[in-house]
Amino acid sequence: MAKIDVNKVELVWPGKYNEDGTLKEVPRVNLPFQVIERVNESRATREAKKSDQQLSLFDVWEGDQGDSFEEGWRNKLIWGDNLLVMSSLLDKFAGRIDLIYIDPPFATGADFSFSTAIGDMYIGKEQSVMEEKAYRDTWGRGIHSYLQMMYPRLSIMRDLLSENGSIYVHIGPDLVHNVRDLLDEVFGVDCFVNQISWQRTDAHSNVKNKYGAVHDFILFYRKGSEYTFIPDRDRDDLSNSAKKEYSLIADDDGKIGRYQRGINGRRFKLDDVTVPGVREGRQYEWRGATPSPNRSWPVNKETMEKWLKEGRLYLRNPQKGAARCKVSYLDENKGILPQDLWINLGRMKGGKEYATEKPERLLERIIKVSSNEGSLVADFFSGSGTTLAVSEKTGRRWIGCDLSKFGIHIARKRLLEIEDCQPFEILNLGKYERQYWQGIRFDKEAGSEEGSILEYFSFILRLYQARPMSGTQHLHGKKGRALVHVGAVDAPVTIGEVNDALEECLALEQKELHILGWEWEMGLNDLMAREAKRRGVKLLLLQIPREVMEQQAVDKGDIQFFELAYLEVEIKQPKKRTVKVALEDFVIPNTELIPEDVREKVKKWSDYIDYWAVDWNFQEDTFLQGWVAYRTRKERKLPITSDAHTYEEPGSYTVVVKVIDIFGNDTTQAFEVEVS
Repeated sequence: MAKIDVNKVELVWPGKYNEDGTLKEVPRVNLPFQVIERVNESRATREAKKSDQQLSLFDVWEGDQGDSFEEGWRNKLIWGDNLLVMSSLLDKFAGRIDLIYIDPPFATGADFSFSTAIGDMYIGKEQSVMEEKAYRDTWGRGIHSYLQMMYPRLSIMRDLLSENGSIYVHIGPDLVHNVRDLLDEVFGVDCFVNQISWQRTDAHSNVKNKYGAVHDFILFYRKGSEYTFIPDRDRDDLSNSAKKEYSLIADDDGKIGRYQRGINGRRFKLDDVTVPGVREGRQYEWRGATPSPNRSWPVNKETMEKWLKEGRLYLRNPQKGAARCKVSYLDENKGILPQDLWINLGRMKGGKEYATEKPERLLERIIKVSSNEGSLVADFFSGSGTTLAVSEKTGRRWIGCDLSKFGIHIARKRLLEIEDCQPFEILNLGKYERQYWQGIRFDKEAGSEEGSILEYFSFILRLYQARPMSGTQHLHGKKGRALVHVGAVDAPVTIGEVNDALEECLALEQKELHILGWEWEMGLNDLMAREAKRRGVKLLLLQIPREVMEQQAVDKGDIQFFELAYLEVEIKQPKKRTVKVALEDFVIPNTELIPEDVREKVKKWSDYIDYWAVDWNFQEDTFLQGWVAYRTRKERKLPITSDAHTYEEPGSYTVVVKVIDIFGNDTTQAFEVEVS
């Protein structure tokens, strides 16, 4: 009979191995991060921390100066595909993350829509195609594609963990056996610590022909043999039956009676004061009693007498030589060490914005047990930011990542509500991810750099349902009567670029121009719209969606190009060296995502704004939040005029205003201000 090695577990699915039988390598790229915003950090503080040169438009993140806030560390909230993000973190964070918690998508038939708010009204919204990408990848071929999605990610997470680090994977009952096998393969069977059951919902009676499912599982694995584990006793984990054991209560005269509800006084129980085992010098006679042959008194005679006077011991019928008892008070019971059944750590919150939001108490236990203050905690499916918020509140450093731009925005607001929140930065892979995609997608087909660019233009035009055109320098295609210009993968569309396309459009005696771009020079929208209108050309500026980099979205025809939002701002100078910003108008292009009956109830343009912030002294680097206002779950009102900002020195300053709409999309404009 063949022997089976139970310590070597492997799941095999289509696509795991190459045709020659070799294991497909986990894709690992090292792309630079772009810092797009810094939060809770003044420019003076930033300059004190910053040692590298300033870069235009975005800072390229080159690593923090140290491992603490004092040494220059900033927490990180990253928007993007976590496979590329984690791979790009390896260069600086391999072996440095102390704890990873992830709650990957595991509901096979779930509706992944979420809610957002317009003013005081909450509305349902389907995930964007890019946000659905995770779920298409996850369930496109059933369990096979789920395993194919998880395997490389877990492999990289293992490399990111420190030797004393651990990982908690939150998963549902239908998949726990598969994911546990996967973790056994990646981390090793010996690295399994616990399979924790968490009661996520109260009992319900709407199920038939089976028991009600009220729990999720959390799989706990370590990386090395020595791992952080600091459990704390929890009184909330005392069962009702355990509490009932404390059934005695004493009156003011010391008379003991049974506990009854409504009686004031300390509840206690009586336990055997002796301890197991024969201990030298501890089997003496005391107060007429001697321990049994296999037990001993816990301390010497003098200490026993002291405990008796302090009320910690009780003599039950001492004249008859009855048992000497230890007094245990309920209010002194610190509880029991955490077990693998968690029933008192809250329920699934079912928030209006994220239906699967986990309670903070759940994450607090995990973070406090498996990390220390100052440790680095990561969540690569961070959603609404529960892990990040709890890490912040408990003094940990953190890295969060999510594919949903809406999730990044909700997490940012949640963190801002924490008192004394440490500085953090929002990053993405930006143009570097697009360059990587362009190389993978077009270089092999084109055979040259010039051919690759032409293939890229043709691809974008096809998705925009435009046809390519030749013989022009700045125009790449035509859609109906409109001429089309396509912006480069690795640079923002500039005012000069739009002007060149506009000139060529007029030379061809055409009156409609569409500009497609990934990123945009600040202030371009308003300036170029006025210029084009003056010259008799209808100008549309349209965002190239990130979904074009996802083959499934392309194949499914789920690509939509939206016009840029329109923002009108007034800069006020109420007194010398003092500036205020007032929002005058805001128009979002994608109102068709909002149900018509809800749109009809919108009374003012500001209802579409969820957050806005001002950088009072932008220096062509990273947006620094100098003033901010946003709606919270409790406070839905939003001011449309900022507080006043006073400059210390006269001069010329660039004021940048950032507005984020109800779907998490941002619009930014720059204004030049002279103060004397």
